[in-house]
Amino acid sequence: MATDPKKYSLNHTMLRVKDPQRSIKYYELLGMKQINKIENPDAKFDLYFLAYDTPKSLSGGQHWTARQGVLELTHNYGTEKDESFKVANGNSDPGKGFGHICISVDAIQAACQRIEDAGYRFQKRLTDGRMRHIAFALDPDGYWVEIIAFNPVDKTEDVKETDAGTYRFNHSMIRVKDHEKSLKFYQDIMGMSLIRTSENESNGFNLYFLAYPGDEAVPKESANGVNPTAEREGLLELTWNYGTEKDASFKYHNGNDEPQGFGHICIAVDDIDAACKRFGEKGVNWKKKLTDGRMKNIAFVLDPDGYWIEVIQNEKLEGRTIGR
Repeated sequence: MATDPKKYSLNHTMLRVKDPQRSIKYYELLGMKQINKIENPDAKFDLYFLAYDTPKSLSGGQHWTARQGVLELTHNYGTEKDESFKVANGNSDPGKGFGHICISVDAIQAACQRIEDAGYRFQKRLTDGRMRHIAFALDPDGYWVEIIAFNPVDKTEDVKETDAGTYRFNHSMIRVKDHEKSLKFYQDIMGMSLIRTSENESNGFNLYFLAYPGDEAVPKESANGVNPTAEREGLLELTWNYGTEKDASFKYHNGNDEPQGFGHICIAVDDIDAACKRFGEKGVNWKKKLTDGRMKNIAFVLDPDGYWIEVIQNEKLEGRTIGR
């Protein structure tokens, strides 16, 4: 069977967590639900998969591999009992690389107030600084959770209620050394489309948003005047800080070397055998080929910065059924 990148999707982002129950409680406050759990007692770790799963969600009720906007939390047994254990959130050296995940909400003022009322901290409140249309909450492990709005921010100032069932897991952000290399890789090899660019010359960085748009058109206008893609899920944000591409010694942290935190992003494909054959023909660097080891149902590709990209089978699409 041939493979069609137009049928691929950005399925999930994986984060390591210290205490899964503490983390699940937090993400349930943000409206997510646990939709799958994979236990690995022999290897002493469990995987928890969370997503938005209401009738108002973009992929509510779907098989976990057939979704976009899934969050995978990895728990290595015993970390919750280790007072010294701490993950690297990706935003400070020596673990700088991954930046944040982002949720999109209906009424950003009410949503932020709800998080604060529950006792959680913020890296940036909505009222901090000049950018009054975004906030950054902190999850229990210190990962940054960006909060954006899919309704006009100036129209929700007096709204006191928020419906978490309408939220979206909009995007995940990673920093890249060379934007040209990364954009070429994610478009030409991984099959994504560049759907939005935000240039910030005065601050010395650009943001590039990629997605598997499928049959969806890219909106030309924004609900809030800033982000025309806020109602979507499954976006990847690449942040490029000017000049890093010229520094031969510069390198971002992939999250899997010490100190650990972020693990990988994952794409679900229409036919995993055909997709991996295509990736091989395009000369990708492999972390794990489909035929390596005992797990013959997943592969891991390395992007230009060494970030891991898991490849899995979308169970809803015709192809190889893996039963994971």
